[in-house]
Amino acid sequence: MPRDTSWKRPLEEIRAAEGLRDISAMEAFRLLQHDPDAVLLDVRTEAEWEFVGVPLVENLVQVEWRILPDMRINPDFLKEVRTQGLVPQQPVLVMCKMGGRSREAASFLLENGFAHVYNVTDGFEGDPNAYGHRRSVNGWIAAGLPWIQC
Repeated sequence: MPRDTSWKRPLEEIRAAEGLRDISAMEAFRLLQHDPDAVLLDVRTEAEWEFVGVPLVENLVQVEWRILPDMRINPDFLKEVRTQGLVPQQPVLVMCKMGGRSREAASFLLENGFAHVYNVTDGFEGDPNAYGHRRSVNGWIAAGLPWIQC
């Protein structure tokens, strides 16, 4: 299993100019620790937050990008993001289960005026291993970052 060496990448390299950047969960955590304006936007479903767990960071915002049961895009996503206090010039690190929904949501934020948007490519649970199980290859949990299961 490849080891995550993203912690070695300099923060200056991680910080984005305007636009969408891909970062690992480890890079996201480092950026959150060093930039008080940065926010981790968890766009998974309420069921995932409740039954799988959530990152244990001070600047966490939770807004569903897709809504169960049919996984349609949340029509109030942008309004809910703004209601949570996120502003267009703030660094927003978008995370889902393994990077797909977060890329959609991050692109949407970029299209709607947010200038510093990051997609956490490996997500909270990461890619599946050879047996189809998550949480061991990459992602927030596999990186040993703080999280809690409600």
